[in-house]
Amino acid sequence: MSSKSESQSGSLDLLKWLLVVALVAVGVGGNYYFSSESLLYRVLALVALSIVAVAVALQTTGGQSFFKLVKEARTEIRKVIWPTRAETGQTTLIVVAVVFVMALVLWGLDSFFSWLVSLLIG
Repeated sequence: MSSKSESQSGSLDLLKWLLVVALVAVGVGGNYYFSSESLLYRVLALVALSIVAVAVALQTTGGQSFFKLVKEARTEIRKVIWPTRAETGQTTLIVVAVVFVMALVLWGLDSFFSWLVSLLIG
């Protein structure tokens, strides 16, 4: 019985995804077809079609799992301990200093090899 409901869910998901693709195609084609109309009307129509397409996509198994993933990601982001302003400033200064030192080292190597090649070439 479970496999029968899964196959029906799979076929319904396929129809829902086809509807989402059709809505996106209607949005793109309509935007092109009505290019002489006001931009405001076209944007409002695209926003409305996008909302409907997202609502249909969230009704599928893949859409629900994606929405669950987004909710879990937001939960994990709230658990992150973000650096303070002082720590961010110190880290930025360290990065700038290392970049400056590496630039000097690379400039020195470039100058040395340039000098060496000019000696060999003449």
